[in-house]
Amino acid sequence: MTQISALQKARAAYAPKLPPVLNECGPFVKALEGEPTQSVADQDKIKALFPDTYGLPAIKFVPGKSFETKPINVGVILSGGQAPGGHNVISGLFDGLKGLNPANQLFGFLGGPDGLINDKYILLDEKFVDQYRNTGGFDMICSGRTKLDDDEKFAKVAATCKAHGISAVVIIGGDDSNTNACTLAQYMIDHKTGVQVIGCPKTIDGDLKNAWIEVSFGFDTATKVYSELIGNIMRDANSARKYWHFIKLMGRSASHIALECALQTHPNACIISEEVEQKKTSLDELADSLTKIVVDRAEKGFNFGVVLIPEGLVEFVPEMQSLIAAINDLLSEKAAEFEAQPTKDAKAEFISKNLSAENAATLGKLPVAIRDQLLGDRDPHGNVQVSKIETEKLLIALIEKRIKALPKKVKFSTQAHFFGYEGRCAAPSNFDADYCYSLGYTASALIGAGKTGYMSSVRNISCPASEWEAGGIPLTMMMNMEHRHGKDVPVIKKALVELDGKPFKTFAASRDAWATGVDYLYPGPIQYFGPAEVCDRVTKTLELEH
Repeated sequence: MTQISALQKARAAYAPKLPPVLNECGPFVKALEGEPTQSVADQDKIKALFPDTYGLPAIKFVPGKSFETKPINVGVILSGGQAPGGHNVISGLFDGLKGLNPANQLFGFLGGPDGLINDKYILLDEKFVDQYRNTGGFDMICSGRTKLDDDEKFAKVAATCKAHGISAVVIIGGDDSNTNACTLAQYMIDHKTGVQVIGCPKTIDGDLKNAWIEVSFGFDTATKVYSELIGNIMRDANSARKYWHFIKLMGRSASHIALECALQTHPNACIISEEVEQKKTSLDELADSLTKIVVDRAEKGFNFGVVLIPEGLVEFVPEMQSLIAAINDLLSEKAAEFEAQPTKDAKAEFISKNLSAENAATLGKLPVAIRDQLLGDRDPHGNVQVSKIETEKLLIALIEKRIKALPKKVKFSTQAHFFGYEGRCAAPSNFDADYCYSLGYTASALIGAGKTGYMSSVRNISCPASEWEAGGIPLTMMMNMEHRHGKDVPVIKKALVELDGKPFKTFAASRDAWATGVDYLYPGPIQYFGPAEVCDRVTKTLELEH
């Protein structure tokens, strides 16, 4: 970096906080073992697949006698989508390893799993790491989405580790990446490589969590960035009083981001996919309920508002779920015939003729632009790319149709937004800077303690860092079996929004008042310097859950 901003310079001097045990002892800690654990589901199947890492105890680090360690080499990768704080995980890992033994070396493999497979790396030293402390992004070593999911790739990883004398690998990633870490750990044991594998919980979506992993890193920063933007739009809407803003937010499988942003900003409406699925709410029912809010506000002279929409909503609406599944199945059989159709309209007609009457009717009532998105680019497995469907524009079109059919004229001018990449590489909040550094440092302690098949865990994080606890949990503890691409495979179970949980209940108790009023909350930008109640505050979700 040849030039840095004033904020980067000031943030470089920030010293992240650590759990007390790591402050007191550094990485030389004692692993206090709990009771044997089991997977969240499918215990017999998971145990059979991971016989050497299944049932391991959860670990809490406590002060213990320091020990000497011989010099070791460790590899680290960033895997999957970016999340604020990844650089601090690596910084904490680096400092912890140097604390164990100054001769320890950290290999940063470039571009995610590909770098580990193809032996592309840089040797991380203090001068290089210092440039990235407390910064956003993954540009220190970059990330990638290649999966570590078969023996051929595992063998290449083992060969890379052997070539450099690497005895531990740290995988920083989400649920799929840590599923790969779990499988890799078992492979390394089976083949007697002596290589430890440790995971770190990353995803802004917030769907990698349980009693021991209270939040995945990046969620705090990303939701604060989105909430600032939403608050800015709310202030604009309340000033101009002429636009309805429909804002789609990241979160394909779970609505944690949308819910957290709603709790932080108080929108006029926020759709929670998990509630839609539970209630089997149809697309028409969604459009009807939003139209009612628009009309009710218009009667009060409020021809403006803000609606939050989770990215993956269409997969939770029953008739859309059925339609997408039917299209995926159809195209897996007749892809060539589909592609041979000369125009988009011809392709839509071909699909419609091969669908059930019910699914054909759903396709027929979609706006043409949304229909074309649904039938457009496929993912590598030939499936609909749901994230490319502009759900916010779909809802706008459905509401417009209803507004036009009303006997009384209602003003409905709209703006559509998608907040996604804006939050993934932001400079981490104080919370994420501290939490991520602690996760990396804890990973070094797990390595020092000789553990493998574990995820770094920092707990009690709704409290100040002076009360945090460090340890680890077996990756197998979070696993279950899911049917993917025609077969049952072990994966870490995603944590969805719990409709009986306090965060959702708090939202549900307030949303009717938010719908008709102007109760907007303006959280403003992330603050890095100032009083703790402003700079170190945790998300509303974490606060309410604990």
